[in-house]
Amino acid sequence: MGDAMTGSGDDAEPVPGVDAGTPSVARMYDYFLGGKDNYASDRAAAEAVVKALPTVEGVARANRAFLQRAVRHVAGLGLDQFLDIGTGLPTQGNVHEIARESQPDARVVYVDNDPMVVVHARALVATDERTAIIQADVREPDTILGDPDVHRLIDVERPVCVLFVAVLHFLPDEDDPAALVRRFVDPLPAGSHVILSHAAAEERRNAQVGETYRSESASAPLVARTRDQVTALLDGLTIVEPGVVPLHEWRPYGGEYISDAGWTAVARKPG
Repeated sequence: MGDAMTGSGDDAEPVPGVDAGTPSVARMYDYFLGGKDNYASDRAAAEAVVKALPTVEGVARANRAFLQRAVRHVAGLGLDQFLDIGTGLPTQGNVHEIARESQPDARVVYVDNDPMVVVHARALVATDERTAIIQADVREPDTILGDPDVHRLIDVERPVCVLFVAVLHFLPDEDDPAALVRRFVDPLPAGSHVILSHAAAEERRNAQVGETYRSESASAPLVARTRDQVTALLDGLTIVEPGVVPLHEWRPYGGEYISDAGWTAVARKPG
C-alpha cells in the first residue's frame, strides 16, 4: 500500500465515520511504527502502553519484519493469493509489495474494521486492479469470504494465504479465535497457508499491557496467550519449521529486533 503517513505531528485529517475520541488499535500500531495517521486519543493510549512495555515500538517493528519474511516465504512457494485480515494502516513493505517480488501477478485483499484504515488504503490501491480493501471484522468470516472483491480477486479453487498478523490477540476467548481460523481455512484447498503472530503471555509485561488497553478504552482489548494456546489456534494445520517461535526467531535474516513479546507461526493446510 505504499507510504500513507500524511500527518505532520498534529492530528490526522478527519475521516467521516471515524471516532477520533476512542483509541483505535490500528492507529496505535501506526503510532508505534512512527506513523502520523493517528489522533490525540491514540497517542495518549499508546504512550500508556509504552509505560507498561517500553520496548513496544521495537516489538511493532519486529512484528512487521516477521510479516515480510513470512510473505516472502509463502510467495516463494508459488502462492499468489493473499487475504490479510486486520491489515492496519498502510506503511512500507505491505503484503502486495512483498509478494510481488517473486509473484508479479499476486492478488491481495486487505480487510480491516477501522474506517480510517479503509479510507487510506483505498486511496492507495485505487488504480491497482489486483488489490482491494474491504471493511469488515475478523469475526465475520462468511461476510469476508462472500465479499464481491474477494470473489473477484481470490480463486478459492487454488491455494490462498490467510494472514492473522497481530489481530487474534484482540479477540477474547468467548469469540473462539481457533474456530474463526478454521472457518476461514476450511473452504480453502490443500496447500493454503496461514501466517500468524500473537502477543505472548510468557512476556511478563504483556498482562499489564493488556490491562492498559482495557483501561484506556481502546477499540479492542489485548489478550496475550501461551505458546500452547497459540499452537491450538492452528489445530488441523501443519506448522512449518521452525514452529511456533518468538518474533525474531522465525527464519531471521539477521539484525532483527530481539523480542519474546509475541509468538509467530506459518502453517500449511495438508491434504
